[in-house]
Amino acid sequence: MARPIVLMPGPMNRSVPDGLADAFEVIRLWEADDPDAVLAERAKDVVAVATGGTAIDGEFLDQLPNLQIVASFGVGYDKIDAGAAAERGVVVTNTPGVLDDEVADTAMGLLLMTARELSRAERYLRDGHWHERPYPLTKATLSGRRMGILGLGRIGEAIAHRAEAFGISVAYHNRHRKDVPYDYYPTLVELAAASDILMVVIPGGAETEHLVNAEVLSALGPDGILINVARGTVVDEAALVDALKAGTILSAGLDVFEHEPEVHPGLLELDNAVLLPHVGSGSIPTRDAMGRLVVENLVSWFENGVPVTPVQESAELVRKSRG
Repeated sequence: MARPIVLMPGPMNRSVPDGLADAFEVIRLWEADDPDAVLAERAKDVVAVATGGTAIDGEFLDQLPNLQIVASFGVGYDKIDAGAAAERGVVVTNTPGVLDDEVADTAMGLLLMTARELSRAERYLRDGHWHERPYPLTKATLSGRRMGILGLGRIGEAIAHRAEAFGISVAYHNRHRKDVPYDYYPTLVELAAASDILMVVIPGGAETEHLVNAEVLSALGPDGILINVARGTVVDEAALVDALKAGTILSAGLDVFEHEPEVHPGLLELDNAVLLPHVGSGSIPTRDAMGRLVVENLVSWFENGVPVTPVQESAELVRKSRG
């Protein structure tokens, strides 16, 4: 029996092609001398796509008339039009769960670096200034702070548990209240006003673009710390630069940016901004686990007709596949 054909538009973690090798034929599109010609020639054969960040919209989907499933590497899938996929009968999956702890650890690391100026202190040592005088006392501490979490999903809850271990109280804003022992605020502005740490863990996309804006930053206040480990588009970076320069908030720690890998030049100039190159889930064990889940989704779909971790927009298609 012919093996299902998986289109891989761009490079992915080695665990994906390695895991697919036995059961699938993989078209490594980025390696082709003429990707457009290869896609045109093989389009009718492709029944699955494995992607680590390629934009997939309705136009892309329409090129693949027999496509059944798009398996995405990562929790966020804002580059995939999952609604357009559902309209065409195409299931979309992502890789939740396996990276929760890694991203939560990164979030807390960013918070420590930001509040206690740890990256600035290291640069101070490396530049030889410790010989001249001790590093200045930091203005901020984590003691007694209140964290507002924007997006209390799996990763948000993992961050909340870590924050509690630090003695930080937790509140949150979601579209809906959850059965958790944390204070709920119905609006983001109210959450920011009640917090002095705003932790952003909400998905990207048009609905959340620039949700953290000048009004929210003003509500967070001059002792406030913004941490973003979600998507760069959630934060209005121009407003953030203005807030950091003016002292509207104290500092910010960012692992994600609006136009990655480009970073707003204003952020690069600021000592009260800690900037990481989107490394939230960036360890070999975690990325390998994410890759294995991509493979599991594809294997499960073609063996059982049910993926392991379908996204919300694919729920009805999965229900119908179960009969």
